[in-house]
Formats: sequence, C-alpha cells, structure tokens
Amino acid sequence: MTEAPGAGANLRLARQARGFSQQQLASMAGVSRQAVSAVESGHSDPSLRVALALAQALGLSVEELFGPGEPAAPVTAISVTPLRGRSDRVALAPVGDRFVALPLRGDTGAGLGFLPAGGLANPANLPLPARGPSQTGTAGPVGADAGLELIAVRPIGPPRPTLVVAGCDPALPLLSTPLALLDPPVAFAWWPCGSAAALRLARRGLVHVAGVHTEGDTGGVPDGAAVVGFTAWREGFAVRPEHKPVVTGLDAIAKHRLRIVNREPGAEARRLLDAERERLGLDPGDLAGYDTQAAGHLQVASAVAAGLAEAGVASEPAARAYGLAFVPLAEERFNLVIPAEHTASREVQALLKVLSSPWLLAQLASIPGYDAATCGDRLTS
Repeated sequence: MTEAPGAGANLRLARQARGFSQQQLASMAGVSRQAVSAVESGHSDPSLRVALALAQALGLSVEELFGPGEPAAPVTAISVTPLRGRSDRVALAPVGDRFVALPLRGDTGAGLGFLPAGGLANPANLPLPARGPSQTGTAGPVGADAGLELIAVRPIGPPRPTLVVAGCDPALPLLSTPLALLDPPVAFAWWPCGSAAALRLARRGLVHVAGVHTEGDTGGVPDGAAVVGFTAWREGFAVRPEHKPVVTGLDAIAKHRLRIVNREPGAEARRLLDAERERLGLDPGDLAGYDTQAAGHLQVASAVAAGLAEAGVASEPAARAYGLAFVPLAEERFNLVIPAEHTASREVQALLKVLSSPWLLAQLASIPGYDAATCGDRLTS
C-alpha cells in the first residue's frame, strides 16, 4: 500500500489528539513501536495489515488516516472574545467537554513571529454545526456572558490535548517546551489577560488554569480550586532611564507631567496604580496617559522603551528586559488557580509534572527579577 503524502504526519496528529504514546498505540494495534515510529517519520509505508490495525485502534477508516487530506469538519467552539472578521485564525483546544477558541491577533497571535493556528473561525460564513447536549446555547453571545460567543471553527488538523492558561505573566509560555517533551506530548495555549479576567474564564470553565496575583482581589477563586505557586517578582514603575533621577514615585510623575501607559481594568498593575493614586489624593486627570490600556507587562515596557510614554506599571523582569529603570511599588506572587473539575485532567496533570522540571526552573532563574522558589508548590486545595 502506498502512503499518501503527509500520511505520517496525519498518523502522528491523530495519535497525539487522542493522547496516546507510540507504545500505547502500537500495543492497541498489535504492531511494534518501531513500526509506528517508521510510519510517522515517513521512513516506511504501512502494509495493508498495519494500516488497517492502526486505523481501527484510532477509530478511523484507512482512507481517513492515510488517504488524501480533506478539510476537517467544523466544530462548535466558544470564543473568549468577540471576533473581528469572518476568517479569524484561532488557537483551538478542548477544555472539558467543549472546544474553546482563542483568537490569534496582535501580540496574542504573533510574538516575534506568527504562531500556528488550530483552526479558522467562521470561514466563508460557515454555519454552526449541530450541537450536542453539552453544547447549549445559540449562535452569537453565550447567555449573559459578555464577550463570549459560540462560533464555528474549521480545525487545521485534529485538535490536540492542549493546556489552556489565562494570566498576565509573560513567563507562562516557557511551559510549552517541557509539555511538548512529554510522551504523549501536551500542547500549550496562553490567553494573556489580567487576574480578574483570568478568574472569570476559569469560573466559566473555559481555561484549565487561571494565573493570578495574590495581592489583588482573588475573591473570585472557584470553590474547591487548587492553588499552585509559579513565580514572584517586584511590581512598580518601568521608567525611561533619562527620567530615573526625578521619578521617585507617582507623585513625581504627576508633578513633572510625565506620560504614563496604563493597563486594563481588572489588571493587578492598574489596581496598584489606582491604590497609589488614591493614597496620594490624585485624580485620573492628574496623570497624562491614564486612559491608555496596554495588554500586559511586556507591552507596557515596550511602549515606554519606544518613547510612547515615560513610565508605566509593570513587573521588574519586563522593565529589565527592555533596559528600563525600575521604581518598586510592591512585592507580588503569581499563582496558578486550577478549578476542581480540571484537576484530574491529563492537561493539568502534565502541568503539575513539568512545574518541577529542572529545565523550567533554570529558565525562570535565568530571567532577571524572577523568584521561582515556590514554583510547583501546592498552596491550597
């Protein structure tokens, strides 16, 4: 039997999407692990017997597994934010018994280069597929949950087991490397947002993990959730170096009419800024740039470094990454909140395994300003 181009990749994706290692699939199909590896790597074409056995073990037909590629059937997903167009690229991940779509746009979808998408949302006015009992609701906004909507997504390849994390710590993407090295691997998807937004997504069951600051308002932690340590840092003003001699705090920023870049409501950085502003008796109008909103710590530091503002509240690691001066305001701990319904999931168990990996701890230690002493520690349950 001749293998169609890309069939080895199809086999690997189908195996990983079901959470099987090569050895597990080989045992289920009654073939050797070496045979599975050879097919996936493209070094060997499967015999008819091997092709039938592998397809049956994966619950697919031989044509589906090894035949010419066909567009995947659309699935119904919940988008964590409204879409802007009719063909948005999204990260697509199963969370519990439903799919979640994280639009890939701006910093979320690029970083230093375009990130791979899991699917296309509403391509060519694609109608919503029929929904099962667990996919209640109608097209458009989901009940009273502002910012959430049911959308149709055509997957680009089979959806894979994916750890979905919401939170503001730019060190979170470091988790993707050790997760990918597990056997079977787990993919990683990050939705950067403030603590309040991350907790809202966790309460709605749309992420496996919410990253939160312990000093902020964490009253929204779901009942029974586990809390695991991740990182700690100082938070304060990232300042252009030439202004460091005069910037001793927010009062000096207001006095010298220096422009700031702010964060979105619900972000811990904005809470810190408002607390300091109220302590000093300052009004929002006393701060040039108060109404601006940057999406995260690195975005604040980037705006200051680019000269769009003279200062902004960010983490010390972000400020130092951009060569900025730093004026501390508070000590912060950043923890991972895991809702009870996801604690036993394969994705979360993979997370708990890699949090103590020497590679991850070494990476965190290599970033100036981070303290990873509590990384992986179970704080509450």
